[in-house]
Amino acid sequence: MATASTTAGSAYDLAPGAFDRRLTEVGRGTPMGELLRRYWHPVGLAADAADVPRAITVLGEELILFRDGQGRAGLVHPRCCHRGTTLYYGKVEERGIRCCYHGWLFDVEGHCLEMPCEPNPTGAQCQRVRQPWYPVQERYGLIFAYMGPPARQPILPRYQCLEELASGESVEADDSSIGSGGIQVAPCNWLQHFENVVDPYHVPILHGSFSGAQFVEQMAAFPKVKFSYGADSVTATSIRPAPDGRSFRRVTQAVLPTLRVVPNPRVAQYGMVESIGWTLPIDDTHYRIYVAGRVSEPGALRKFKSRYNGKTWDELTPEEHQRFPGDVEAQVGQGPITLHSHEHLVSSDQGVSMLRVLLRKQLETVAAGGDPAGTIFDEKDAYVKFDAGQFLDAL
Repeated sequence: MATASTTAGSAYDLAPGAFDRRLTEVGRGTPMGELLRRYWHPVGLAADAADVPRAITVLGEELILFRDGQGRAGLVHPRCCHRGTTLYYGKVEERGIRCCYHGWLFDVEGHCLEMPCEPNPTGAQCQRVRQPWYPVQERYGLIFAYMGPPARQPILPRYQCLEELASGESVEADDSSIGSGGIQVAPCNWLQHFENVVDPYHVPILHGSFSGAQFVEQMAAFPKVKFSYGADSVTATSIRPAPDGRSFRRVTQAVLPTLRVVPNPRVAQYGMVESIGWTLPIDDTHYRIYVAGRVSEPGALRKFKSRYNGKTWDELTPEEHQRFPGDVEAQVGQGPITLHSHEHLVSSDQGVSMLRVLLRKQLETVAAGGDPAGTIFDEKDAYVKFDAGQFLDAL
């Protein structure tokens, strides 16, 4: 008969797991869903808004994105407010989008402009209805949407690292989820990726000794790390020895609501961070990343996609995914939503713990009727600077 000492820790005794719903669920009415709706989020590339309606899902909501004949982008609820058919089959015209069923025409702010089947197609009855819509703005080649309470709509920030361009540089947007590890839409909760931004200790293991060197030489050394809070961020400062006797200081930041401010680990480029990625929750179990960055030539952002065993992520065989795992495998491998009750966080997880504390504080602020950190309501505060970057320091 087995003794207690030999059976301790048996998987048979493992209790059912649970995840923190307050941090992970993003639908309307959930704590995190309401927090995230207090910020602007990228919902597509500028080119995604076109004369053919595009179905998208953001924070668990199905929406229709389009661009009218006047060049204005619009984001509306998919079901026509007349009889409920989808505007996915609508026709985009000069002034807005027309429903395929009875021809009601809506502009980019949901105003009903025509009811063709009525005796007076443009009469007063048009004023009595409005197609649900969300405000959008375009910046850095991306379309940003605000999906929260209209009375609390903040200003869309401008970012130093995307505003101060060197000669020959421009800003380019990308929707291939650079930084995810190689997959465009990841089948797991957004927080599993966002926490990775302030987890520098996984770099020399997952991206170094375990899967082979996936970054530049400087990233291979095990870092000394200091974590710190900002008003709306958690910062990880990693110090590594540089080949010339100086120290390689790498600063990454997870910034509210979902910004991954991470200098490129595949180039020995020093100075302020060159790009921003937004970890967009599609729903509770899927996310994608939109990126805007400074480039000196078109298509430069995609050149820095991850490579494993000399291949891009989608070129790997199933066996190679096992032998050379990256962020996708590690994070999706946690499950659709990781079971927080089964975790055992230790000192090297300090950044993850701090990020969860920061998020929980914002949940409490919103629940109490306040504005969460990082929401801007005065133009003088709309120019945002980050500490993130890569630097060579004298020893």
